[in-house]
Amino acid sequence: MAYNAQLLNGMVIFVEVVNTGGFTLAAQSSGHSTSYISKEINKLESRLGVRLMHRTTRSLSLTPEGEIYFQQCQQIIGDAEQAEETLNGRQSEPKGTLRISCPTSFGNSRMQSIFSRFLTQYPLVNLELDLNNRKVDMVSEGFDVLIRGSAQLDDSTFISRKVFSSYGVVIASPDYLKRQGTPQTLADLSQHSIISYSHLKQPNIWSLKDASGQSHQVQLTSRVLSNSSEMELSLCLAGHGITRMPRFNLGDEIETGKLVELLSDYQRQEINLYLIYPSRKYVSSKVRRFIDFVVAELSQH
Repeated sequence: MAYNAQLLNGMVIFVEVVNTGGFTLAAQSSGHSTSYISKEINKLESRLGVRLMHRTTRSLSLTPEGEIYFQQCQQIIGDAEQAEETLNGRQSEPKGTLRISCPTSFGNSRMQSIFSRFLTQYPLVNLELDLNNRKVDMVSEGFDVLIRGSAQLDDSTFISRKVFSSYGVVIASPDYLKRQGTPQTLADLSQHSIISYSHLKQPNIWSLKDASGQSHQVQLTSRVLSNSSEMELSLCLAGHGITRMPRFNLGDEIETGKLVELLSDYQRQEINLYLIYPSRKYVSSKVRRFIDFVVAELSQH
């Protein structure tokens, strides 16, 4: 990376302007004049080659580019403050905004209470939660931590910490099985209505290993292809077909008889839950505390 002596110029002032809501308040809090603040923002925009703010005499708002830059600047400044606290020998109290991406179903079913307890324990940390089932770009989208379930993670430069192991289940409702019959082999699924998850690499190819470890797969035509595991589960419960998903997405539906696990003669596919975060020598206090907190909470269950 080429040397750039101006790389951080204007960043602290820009963040202060956004946090206070205007040039005058930023000038008061920083001890500078309003004209100085204005000139620094103008120089920053000129150096970056983009407009960061829309400003009038009465209001100030960020442009889309300004919003992205603001999120990144907050992270950099927060890390720098915590690095100084660490070097000065002080206990670093987690603070700032923590951006987390989590699967929708797992976030709603398992993480709500954990997020709540984390906020109570760390009052200086703000959470920005993005519940989605898509593949995200951790760096370009500015996430601090990803929560993901997978049989095997793709190779990456990120650090992954396994929280727990679960497994995949093939399931259907008793009503569906009464009407359409119960498949005995993986190949039998081709004669059934299938509900598949679209974010898989090959959603219409299902594979399982038999008791001897030999792999079998079948090409299916999905009656429903959905990017929502909640929708999969809902349609399965309503008797519209057979689906498969991680066991941790379910509650007590199997135990109470609302759903039936199928193809139990095959080996269960292991699915692990991971916390993923950027590979850095220095991990901010808020990220480290969040990871340790989640691991401790989920390991109890």
